[in-house]
Amino acid sequence: MRRAGARPATPRLPPPRTSRKNGGVNLGQLAQLRTPAGSAALAAATEVAGGDPLAAAAALRSTGLPADLAAAALTQAELRRRAVGKFGPAAADMFFTRPGLEQATRQVVARRRAERLRTSGVRALADLGCGLGADALAAARTGIRVYGVEADPLTAAIAAANAEATGLAERFTVDQGDATTFDLSRVDGVFCDPARRASGRRVFDPNAYSPPWDFVLSLTERAPRTVVKVAPGLDHALIPPGAEAEWVSVNGDLVEAALWCGEFATVARRATVLREGSPTDGSAAARETVHELASSRVTEAPVGPVRRYVYDPDPAVVRAHLVAELAGELDATLADPTIAYLYADTPTPTPFARCLEITDVLPFSLKRLRALLRERRVGRVEIRKRGSALEPEKLRRDLRLTGDQPASLVLTRVDGAPMVLICRPTTG
Repeated sequence: MRRAGARPATPRLPPPRTSRKNGGVNLGQLAQLRTPAGSAALAAATEVAGGDPLAAAAALRSTGLPADLAAAALTQAELRRRAVGKFGPAAADMFFTRPGLEQATRQVVARRRAERLRTSGVRALADLGCGLGADALAAARTGIRVYGVEADPLTAAIAAANAEATGLAERFTVDQGDATTFDLSRVDGVFCDPARRASGRRVFDPNAYSPPWDFVLSLTERAPRTVVKVAPGLDHALIPPGAEAEWVSVNGDLVEAALWCGEFATVARRATVLREGSPTDGSAAARETVHELASSRVTEAPVGPVRRYVYDPDPAVVRAHLVAELAGELDATLADPTIAYLYADTPTPTPFARCLEITDVLPFSLKRLRALLRERRVGRVEIRKRGSALEPEKLRRDLRLTGDQPASLVLTRVDGAPMVLICRPTTG
């Protein structure tokens, strides 16, 4: 609350409950933070953020800042620090809410999507449900004119503030309103990222998305070039006919899926594997690599015995149902038709899977496995599993290892029987 006698610089603030719900900021506080005094508060908060929160709050209040503004500045400073992983150095001048940051597209993914939109000829894009503006900002940086629509007033105001903070306000404007009423004749491309959270919880039923799934499907029919961001666990049965379904991973983590519809579609299924490294030359930009595996046919991988090498496919490959295509590239087979581990006689370098050399294949027995690992002085294990009910951390404790050698364990099934593969990384 504002201190008694303090002169209001903005309209009366909403109740504190709104501030907590939206991650420590409300419309009134956002307006304050964008004033010169607010900028000074943010700068001071940035210096003390990351330490003890009570001490940081006390330090800011000692400068004469109202308690609510000090709290909002500290929250923004902390969110900016966390946002660097998604937005890069630009995060230092942007505004966030906790839910918005959690749902925002990573910069490396948004940038790649924007480049594809631009290459496809999009010059004016509707971003329906633009959130904090991650995808819209990436598109605007390529020169695309973006019209953002966001239902939540605070989120819409933050997206507009981020457009100004990044110098893109001329190419990215935001309307607060209903995305379902946007006039599609104003644009030649549509991007929709329906909200998949309600009351702070994830929504798994597409009919509960906002905008709802039936509106999303209507977009794919009304707009000749539409891309929809969806959860990576989307049921394949919900993919619209003729759409290209793309699953994207970053550094081995499956982060999202997207449906490229109408003229955007070029294949049926695509796995995009992005690798984002740390800067090596002191610059702000990280080195990135992009690898794609795609197919328009439904095929099945051949089944055979366990062989010398095992491949653990990237989760984007698995979710895109492209394991058979990867098997063809690696001259590999499945040992169980229901489990996505591939086996081969020789190692083949690939960005789409982790390759391990198998030293032992055992029917699972805790006693026998513990004895073998102790005999080999194994004290550190990486545990991977598919088709196994065992909990890796519990197994790690139960093994009670004390040696100084590393090993990789792969828990799986072969012909329905639980097996453990003892492995080591390939040297090639």
